[in-house]
Amino acid sequence: MFPGTFAATTPDKPAVVMAGSGASLTYRELEEGSARLARFLVDHGLRRGDGIALLADNAPRVYEVYWAAQRAGLYITVVNRHLAPAEVAYIVNDCGARVFVASAALGDLAAAVAPLAPDVKVRLAYGGAVDGFDDYDTALDGISSAPLPDQPRGADMLYSSGTTGRPKGIRPALPERQIDEPGDTYVSVFGAAYGFDSDTVYLSPAPLYHAAPLRFSATVQAVGGTVVVMERFDPEGALTAVERFRATHSQWVPTMFVRMLKLPAEVRERYDVSSLRVAIHAAAPCPVDVKRAMIGWWGPVLYEYYAATEGVGITFIDTPQWLAHPGSVGRGGVLGDIRICDDDTGAVLPPRQVGTIYFERDQPTFEYHNDPARTRAARHPEHENWGTVGDLGYVDEEGFLYLTDRKAFMIISGGVNIYPRDAEDVLALHPAVLDVAVIGVPDDEMGESVLAVVQPAEDAVAGPALERELIAHVREHIAHFKAPQRVVFTDDMPRTPTGKLVKQRLRDRYAEAARA
Repeated sequence: MFPGTFAATTPDKPAVVMAGSGASLTYRELEEGSARLARFLVDHGLRRGDGIALLADNAPRVYEVYWAAQRAGLYITVVNRHLAPAEVAYIVNDCGARVFVASAALGDLAAAVAPLAPDVKVRLAYGGAVDGFDDYDTALDGISSAPLPDQPRGADMLYSSGTTGRPKGIRPALPERQIDEPGDTYVSVFGAAYGFDSDTVYLSPAPLYHAAPLRFSATVQAVGGTVVVMERFDPEGALTAVERFRATHSQWVPTMFVRMLKLPAEVRERYDVSSLRVAIHAAAPCPVDVKRAMIGWWGPVLYEYYAATEGVGITFIDTPQWLAHPGSVGRGGVLGDIRICDDDTGAVLPPRQVGTIYFERDQPTFEYHNDPARTRAARHPEHENWGTVGDLGYVDEEGFLYLTDRKAFMIISGGVNIYPRDAEDVLALHPAVLDVAVIGVPDDEMGESVLAVVQPAEDAVAGPALERELIAHVREHIAHFKAPQRVVFTDDMPRTPTGKLVKQRLRDRYAEAARA
């Protein structure tokens, strides 16, 4: 199925509604607009496998452009709007975009990118004038909204967050089917797992350039539900949206949970969230205490999955399973079997031994665009169809997976491996902590020492007393060698809007200070 199916049966039903402004797009409008743009793209010479880039804020038109690419057999790359012009241009050029569509809300950024991407043949801007771009509505004026006779299914080509280096383009194989033919993985896997259907009201609080919000909301539209999109995340605003739109499904990242939990109790209790049947979370590890608190507040509606933009594999876990296996992100078997492997030998490790997480699939599922070395590094040295994104973890005797950390962020102090997440989880809900990251910094004696970088809560007083309090707090809960030796305070914690910590930026910042 795809939105055109529901344009015929429920044409006036909202396919998307903006939580703040109330702006919406019906299924009829989504069908006609996406069909018109698809015809425009084909008329301008784009063919199956070509690329289109989109630079946009959270807005209904994102879906019009997305579905136009999907029904013309194209790759669509939605670009992180928080990047600098040169970074955006790198992605536009790297993905081979022949068309570049931008929102006038990001007009200054789009205009700065235009001369840096000379191979783009067509530039369109909607919502206002942008230097170097043609007006979107004028360009499409008079073009038929009748579907093209040939509508091969396209795909997204998204880029990793770039938290440990330059973003990597993930280019999947194009499906061998038409847009209205069955076979969509997200519908068959996630739709079935979470009960997405035409009655679904799905709240999406995150930026739409990120893989999960884009793909999940498109999946809801593919089955005829309504997507409610927040212009930007705000903890109380999210609760308002759940109550106002009677959201049945939603998806979050753990930092959103933390910020909602830190609202005053009287604020949290003011909102009715009983409509939620499924509250999905992913993208980053969730501290055990945070998840327990969310279950206590929202009930047994939390569902977690572990996956990646690369699509190497997936695990699922629901609330009862998690309560029996606290801290786990679930079991595999739906899209790939889990293999925990030793870094040195590549051998599969027994339960409860930490190693690199691989998923065994029938065949490799992705490649990093224009980067064969990174593609090879994401494969097991002896098994081409075992893929990894570099995360570390272990499985228990029942096959439940537990994440420890990214390989790149493990701290080696005095020859001992320390996983920063242990201390981060302890500090996450401390009332004096708004945000936290634990990193390793150079140490002449130990190789690396453990440093906690804390963004203090609004009413907290940063200083030596709070540093001592936080270190003692961690030592009460985990082994002393895992606790930070020092705490530094900052009001500049580099997280992406999707909640991922750009830890490499912190490491670079504090490594230099440690050496000095």
